[in-house]
Formats: sequence, structure tokens, C-alpha cells
Amino acid sequence: MTMPDVEASLSTRAAAAFADYRAGDRQALHTLVAAVTPVLWHVARSCGLSPQNAEDTVQTTWLRLVEHADAIASPQAVLGWLCTTTKREAWRVQRLARTVDSVDTTDVFDLEPEGSTPHDPATVAAMNDEARRLWQHFVTLTPKCQQILRVVCMGGAPDYAGLADAMGVPIGSIGPTRGRCLAALRRALLDDPDWSLT
Repeated sequence: MTMPDVEASLSTRAAAAFADYRAGDRQALHTLVAAVTPVLWHVARSCGLSPQNAEDTVQTTWLRLVEHADAIASPQAVLGWLCTTTKREAWRVQRLARTVDSVDTTDVFDLEPEGSTPHDPATVAAMNDEARRLWQHFVTLTPKCQQILRVVCMGGAPDYAGLADAMGVPIGSIGPTRGRCLAALRRALLDDPDWSLT
């Protein structure tokens, strides 16, 4: 079994796990799912799906991968294939549902993971308020900015080639677009009198 470096990019880790899976290592599919599911979930959410519909969409994407694993030309293409399949399935679900849910701040921030030490109630309240304000400003960004920031934030080590392929944009546009989007979010937060950086 291939053991990719933990610092390797997401597309490199995904390609290695997928190659192992196609070579007969069934455990490698679990490795692939664990590595890529957070990104796929954010891709689905960036298409406007509710958390429940996003979960269903990601599950459908994994089913499609198992059904079509032999049709993917190269293991290096698997991340792009998964992201594209997720987007298409999300659009299909969205057409059927004809609803777009607002962003739910609890879908990214898990303030008290299982097994963690409970936070002081005042600290939790402050963290929740900060998260709510951040997401209020996040949803005012353009859909493209929201998608890029969601995927980049969850994608592990930066891999602009993989992200460009997965999102269908030129590789040279990822970095500058990410920078502009982060700058816009920062400006919005700094202009908010209730936002605190402490």
C-alpha cells in the first residue's frame, strides 16, 4: 500500500489512495473517503444545499465513484472527478428541491468535539457570536469567493493544480482570487463595529 506523506497535497493523497483502491486494497477507499469528504461536503454546500442534502449528495458521489472507478482515466484525476460529480449531483438535487437554505454556522464549527474538555460558558458564547458574525459576512461574498474559500480552507496543503481542475478554473486564477476573497472578507470584518480580533 502506498503511504503518502502527511504533508502531501490533497490531490496527491487522493490519487495515491485511489490507485491503491483500484489495485485491490479495499481499505484505501476508507482513506480516500476520510481525506476528501470534507472538501466534497463544502462543494455541495457552496452550491446552496442544506446540510442534510449536502450529506446525501456526498454519499451519492461516493456511490458513483464505486460504480465508475474503472472509467476514471488516471488516479490523478480522481479529485477533480469527485468534485465535478458532487457539483452535478448538487445541481440535480437543487433543481428537485427548488430551495436554497441559508448557511448554518453550526455546519463547520464544532465547538465541543466529543471527548474534549468543556469550555467556559462565557467563552462558548463569545466563540458562537464570533462564528455567527464571520458567517454573516462570509455569505455576502460572491458565490465564487464562497466556493474557493470553502474548498481551500478544507483542502489541506495548497494544491492549486488540483483545485483548478476540480473547480474548472485556470490554475493562475486560484491564488489571486483567494487573496481578493480573503481581503474582501477581512475588510467586511474590520468595518463591522461589533467584530473583535481579540
